[in-house]
Formats: sequence, structure tokens, C-alpha cells
Amino acid sequence: MYLEIITPENKLFAGEAELVKLPGSSGSFEVLMNHAPTISTLTEGQIKVKDSRGNVAYFEIRSGVVEVKHNNIIVLVDASTSPE
Repeated sequence: MYLEIITPENKLFAGEAELVKLPGSSGSFEVLMNHAPTISTLTEGQIKVKDSRGNVAYFEIRSGVVEVKHNNIIVLVDASTSPE
């Protein structure tokens, strides 16, 4: 699935991902291939991304919104730091 994590200043991540874990406003949740269409607000926390090569990256965010549709994920965030 294709993932983009975007801030007002730049693009933190763009590429294929196997797993994305997000800090949803109703609790954290994971998105895998063929996930149901979803739109959710995000709270302060950490986004975990496992890319298609098995590498794992973490992104600290203050808030945001995510849209999941047809194996495309767009995450718009207010990020507090760069990836660890």
C-alpha cells in the first residue's frame, strides 16, 4: 500500500508500507493491506511505519488526520520532530 505522511513544511514519508500504526483519537489502530476505507482524526503520539523492506520508522506528531482508501494512505500531521 502507498503511504504519504505530510506536514505543512515537508513530506516526512512517501513510499510503500506493509504496516502503519496510528494514534487515533479513539485509540491507536493499525492499517494493513486491503483495510476498509477510513477517515480519522489523530492525537498526539507516534506513527509507526514498517516499509516494504522491513525497515521500521517512527514519527512523533501533535495532531492530524488520516484517510485510508484503496490501499492509499494520506496522513496530514502537525509533527513535533523528525523520524527517530
